[in-house]
Amino acid sequence: MEQDLVGIELEMPRMLLSDWLEKAGPQNYGPARAIISPHAGYTYCGETAAYGFKQIVPDNIRKIFILGPSHVVYLSGCALTTCARYKTPLGDLHVDSEVTDELMETGAFEHMDVKNEESEHSIEMQLPFLAKIFENRAARSYSIIPVLVGSLSPARQASYGKIFAKYIADPHNLFVISSDFCHWGNRFRFTPHDPHSGKMIHEQIAAMDRQGMDAISAMDPHLFSDYLKKTQNTICGRNPICVMLQAAEHFRQMNNHTGEFRFLKYSQSNKCRSLNDSSVSYAAGALFIHPK
Repeated sequence: MEQDLVGIELEMPRMLLSDWLEKAGPQNYGPARAIISPHAGYTYCGETAAYGFKQIVPDNIRKIFILGPSHVVYLSGCALTTCARYKTPLGDLHVDSEVTDELMETGAFEHMDVKNEESEHSIEMQLPFLAKIFENRAARSYSIIPVLVGSLSPARQASYGKIFAKYIADPHNLFVISSDFCHWGNRFRFTPHDPHSGKMIHEQIAAMDRQGMDAISAMDPHLFSDYLKKTQNTICGRNPICVMLQAAEHFRQMNNHTGEFRFLKYSQSNKCRSLNDSSVSYAAGALFIHPK
């Protein structure tokens, strides 16, 4: 039975979102087909997230796919909502049941458990920004497709990329990829550093993240996978990112277009200087599709 509503318990003043979007500067690169956006508390990453959302041109967008990693429950595939609407402090976002049913018919998806869905923040944290960006659009003129992404094998990343390729090809669709970057510190059981490098730990973290961002910007899913194997960087949205890269690659192979991914902002929750410190990194960027 379809659930009527998922409640999003998040209070974020509209003006704060507006201020961050204004500080992000002009929309410089053309309409984004996809963005990568962090999903920590807004006090940590809201300003960074705004740089990705600023590249969205909402006028012609009809469907928004939100791909977030599963933190609450283990999944070996991807799961879809059974809910009709998601509630935000800035208004309801309506789920596209037609696309959700179409995806379920592929046999590659399962349904989210509503309790786990309400506990999962990776999709939730994208919603108020979307409601703000689309606030001048009629509520029923666009819809969302939330997708919870599990721990995927490379083969499953490729298969989901193939499924989503036809959707990323449509300029009326937008993909929001939810991901934080490096989680560094003893509490994350991830503390790689070189004490003899002459660089502070936070600088080494940034350099490692930049290598990953460069791999994503190369639009080569294998390059990014190799980077993850080499560094073991704790990028929690690595699977949604890989699915996006695979979708863009399938689209490139089928069409006379090229993809360009630009990172626009990077930040860290804390500047780590010792092993007693910890931090999470945040990056925002956008995918642009260009005809050759």
